[in-house]
Amino acid sequence: MVKEEEEIKLGFVVSEFHRDITYQMEILGREHAEFLGAKVYHTVYTPGTFDMPLAVKKLLTDGEVDAVVTLGCIIEGATEHDEVIASQLTRKIMDLSLEYNKPVTLGVSGPGMTRLEAQERVDYAKRAVEAAVKLVKRLKEMK
Repeated sequence: MVKEEEEIKLGFVVSEFHRDITYQMEILGREHAEFLGAKVYHTVYTPGTFDMPLAVKKLLTDGEVDAVVTLGCIIEGATEHDEVIASQLTRKIMDLSLEYNKPVTLGVSGPGMTRLEAQERVDYAKRAVEAAVKLVKRLKEMK
């Protein structure tokens, strides 16, 4: 008898900043999740990428998802603001992943890129979803 795999439940945290780009990322991410047999159970929209960690923590705390996918883009400005945001975001979501023992994947492109480069990196959403699904499966195998 073949054991049926349990559906993988994903949470999405999507930045509204540069929404024209993050909307495309969200659609691509949802389509790829469906293709991989995963389901997006919850989506939380944040004003920007800086605001993502709190939403990630909420999804992890509620315990209804197997992994969280972050989607956004950090476009270079006149200052080094983009580098600070990216550095703090990646560090905090990594900490949350370790704290809750659940994957939190980075589908946020940047820093140091132009709007055109951000548009060209919309597929980071697909990569982040794929990483989340693979990691959930591999962690389940280890149990």
